[in-house]
Amino acid sequence: MEPKNIGEAVEIYRGMRMEQRRLERLPESCTPRDTIEAYELQNALNVRLAHLGLGAVSGHKIGCTTKVMQEYLKIDQPCSGGIYANTVFHERGERAHGEYCGPGVECEMAVRLGADLGPAGAPYDKDSVADAVESCMAAIEIVDDRFIDYRELDMPTLLADDFFNAGCVLGAPNKDWRALDILSLRGEMSINGNPVGEGYGRDVMGHPFNVLAWLANSFVARGRALKAGEFVLTGSLVETKWCEAGDEVRIEIDGLGTAEMKFTAS
Repeated sequence: MEPKNIGEAVEIYRGMRMEQRRLERLPESCTPRDTIEAYELQNALNVRLAHLGLGAVSGHKIGCTTKVMQEYLKIDQPCSGGIYANTVFHERGERAHGEYCGPGVECEMAVRLGADLGPAGAPYDKDSVADAVESCMAAIEIVDDRFIDYRELDMPTLLADDFFNAGCVLGAPNKDWRALDILSLRGEMSINGNPVGEGYGRDVMGHPFNVLAWLANSFVARGRALKAGEFVLTGSLVETKWCEAGDEVRIEIDGLGTAEMKFTAS
């Protein structure tokens, strides 16, 4: 894409994020035509939003890594996006519902890296990324429906906007994750005390580390690298749940603990 077209799209996405403007569709002049252009646009958006106060990208989300989410969004491939430092909560988050266009939540397993995953080690698989994993944790991904009807939009348009991400809540880190049978770990999400879904570690592309390997390889292909200290959300174990003002969300994953989020009325 030409720089002027990237700038045009970034300004539209900025308004969606910072002023809660919902998008019907991008002008044809700045609509990404494929995933390559979408990630190029996403990178420019990451820089712009960091300067506007959201903070640098400190972690990454990967969507559509479970059958339930692929069926829900009708997208059959993983999609990654950045998570900004000032949108990250630890163990419990609280924010006004009205600060989002239409907030939702997802139940995820997250990992934090203790070493870089760069080109020297590529291509990666679930075994070769394991040594870079410092800790695992439960996490809530906060997503935001910033579109008038996302079902009418193509995947690159959604991808360029960090694929719905609006932040996350990270649970307490577990550095003894090797003692856990990650495939059999059960995660459950509840809203206002009512269970709304559950899933298992094996639901995430067969193993959450397969997702981490996919992202590491994707980054290398784009001339980038995952860095020590960054975290990665590996994909939702349950279908996205959209929240109302006053909703209190809780997830619990066996062996990894809990994370909570509240969307206040004001």
